[in-house]
Amino acid sequence: MPIHALQLARFSAVFVILAALFWGLSGGLAALLMAFGWDALVVSFYRGAIGLIFVLGWLARRSRHSGLSQWRLWLWSAIAGVGVAGNFSFYFLSINEGSVAVAATLMYCAPVFVYLISFACGLEKPSIQKWTAMLVVMTGVVLLTGIYTQDAGFTTMLGISFGLLSGLSYAVFIFGFKYAAPHGSPQAILSIALAVLVLVLIGLIDTEQAIDVPGSSSWPLFAILGIFGGGVSFILYIVGLKYTAPSVAAVVAMVEPVTASLFGVAVLNQSLTGVQIIGMALILLTVTSLSIYSGRRRSVEN
Repeated sequence: MPIHALQLARFSAVFVILAALFWGLSGGLAALLMAFGWDALVVSFYRGAIGLIFVLGWLARRSRHSGLSQWRLWLWSAIAGVGVAGNFSFYFLSINEGSVAVAATLMYCAPVFVYLISFACGLEKPSIQKWTAMLVVMTGVVLLTGIYTQDAGFTTMLGISFGLLSGLSYAVFIFGFKYAAPHGSPQAILSIALAVLVLVLIGLIDTEQAIDVPGSSSWPLFAILGIFGGGVSFILYIVGLKYTAPSVAAVVAMVEPVTASLFGVAVLNQSLTGVQIIGMALILLTVTSLSIYSGRRRSVEN
């Protein structure tokens, strides 16, 4: 293994942790921007658009074997782009309807949706252990969101729906990326995916508000969100994942919802009840266990 590859392997877990940290902070930054009056879709658009600039730069540096001439790469990358557009947008809409902690944890349910889609498509065989894990996650969602109470609970039903849709959208991104990977480089896949995100959202956003962003006092926050939440984080994650065991990556991915939750408590003065913390713990531990199990099984099969 070349020296530079050895150095990357040595810091691979750190790269994954940093990526998850940046994603977690993205939720908090988005909440701040929306508190300043910016629309959730506009925030999502700039996160993806600025991230696209960085990923295109990464593609330009590693243009060999990109696979851009393969139509299957474009097809699956476009599906991944629809997924990431939905993930960004529904995540921020969920934050706007509730709290960063609830939205981030609901989005973290994405692996559950991956299993459900796999069951429906015949790609995965159901088992008692998997259904039990999903039941535990559903219990965690009930405790986290407070939908079992007679009042409005800890967040609105719209916020809960948006949070779960963000997880479902992330599952679509995972599938798209997985099936695009054999046909091209990660840089090419991400470039196409984020370009699709920009095309999808540009037709949905408030154009006048979007035009006002570059000249506003909030522009530095938009820039930070796009650079670290949409560009650098994806690059770090993909580079780190190349040399990190799936089981390790699954564990450190918990940094994202934990970071988002701490940001909400420390900066946005959002609070969590004891019941919510129990629900969050059930979701995080169960989903992480599912991810570790899936990663180990793929390693054995390979």
